[in-house]
Amino acid sequence: MVKLNEETRESYVDKIMKAVITEEIETFRTMFLELHPADQTDVFLSLEPPERKRVYEFLSPDEFAEVFEGLETEDQKRIAPELNEYYAAEMFNRMYADDVADFFSELEEDQADTILQAMDREEAADVRELLTYEENTAGSIMTKEYISVKAFHTVEDVIELLREKGPDAETIYYLYVVDEAGKLVGVTSIRDVITSYSDKTIESVMSSRVVSVHVKTDQEEVAQIIQKYDFLAVPVVTEHQVLVGIVTFDDVIDVMEEEAAEDIGEITASRGADVTLRPFQAAKRRMPWIVLLMFFGLGTAEVISVFESTLETVVLLAAFIPMVMGSAGNTGTQSLAVAVRALATGNLEKRGFMKTIAREFLTGFYIGVACAAVIIVLIGLFYGDFFLGVIVGVSIMISLGAASVIGTTVPMLINKLKMDPAIASGPFITTLSDVISLMIYFLIATSLLQYMQ
Repeated sequence: MVKLNEETRESYVDKIMKAVITEEIETFRTMFLELHPADQTDVFLSLEPPERKRVYEFLSPDEFAEVFEGLETEDQKRIAPELNEYYAAEMFNRMYADDVADFFSELEEDQADTILQAMDREEAADVRELLTYEENTAGSIMTKEYISVKAFHTVEDVIELLREKGPDAETIYYLYVVDEAGKLVGVTSIRDVITSYSDKTIESVMSSRVVSVHVKTDQEEVAQIIQKYDFLAVPVVTEHQVLVGIVTFDDVIDVMEEEAAEDIGEITASRGADVTLRPFQAAKRRMPWIVLLMFFGLGTAEVISVFESTLETVVLLAAFIPMVMGSAGNTGTQSLAVAVRALATGNLEKRGFMKTIAREFLTGFYIGVACAAVIIVLIGLFYGDFFLGVIVGVSIMISLGAASVIGTTVPMLINKLKMDPAIASGPFITTLSDVISLMIYFLIATSLLQYMQ
């Protein structure tokens, strides 16, 4: 198998493109099929529509299925209409059911149904089943291509079964043991099988302590289970313990990437606004948060108007408003990230609600103490007013502690309400921290105003 690097990629792609243009089928097939599937996908995407059309003629549906699986969803939706109905149906027959279901979930129902009717009945049935499960659950991301055996099977029987069905399975490292009703009763590994005597039964080499997930288990929880136990796959069962599929490690990688992107989008108030969207679509998705935060921002103006007399007395106080607000907002966002991470990894349950809040408050407070010491010295030296430095420094110290509590508490409360804690976005926490830190600043300044005159 040829693997391309940056130096060889361009020349190799040029040769393949030349073979496509000149319709040198054997040259193209030899060079293209020697590539790693990931490189095949890259090369294919570099081709123009007329050249891609020739590729469909040069490659069988089975061969092109691996290329199609490697494409991003947006590219798949762009390429699929270029395929004729028979070619597409045969290609989807060769793909794993979970990958086909992922793609079909992005299509209009009538489009998906048209292709499903052209597919093999058994393959289409698996895809239809996966499409019935709720999005972002174990059932929606599981694959139907796995190996199940019976407890009374011998090692020799299983090895023969692997020769027959193994090539079509997504993974054969784990073999799942089911009873006559299809209920999951045990699991064994390919290593245990091939290292056992051929006349031994699977019951003697299997483990009956099986970690499984329900079809309705959230995909993020499935990812945590696979990570916790270092599994390559985890079986998916119904409420009656009937084995219906498996979630593999590569599916979990996709889930982790998807969840991370979603959390980043929530935290930055830009969920779903990826770079592939048109400007108007991106603006429409981001706008609700921005408008909402604009109204929250009116609280800042209200606080300043309430303490207008304080500002008129000591105008220099206005110069440090951005510093106080910015420090609190940054600290609150840091605590938000820590809280969301703790909730995602399950560390919050280990530490406890109050312990986590106390830790973040002390962290913010200690940072505030350090900042206060620096600010007092700098304001004293540059403005000749150490007392003003004390007001600003103490305000920052208290504000950072408060912002840390806000950044930690808000996502935890949202999580208690069974909502995604990441929706406590960075801009929201920043705006809330701004208003509270500003109130702290002016309350301290107003109470000590008599000492400044």
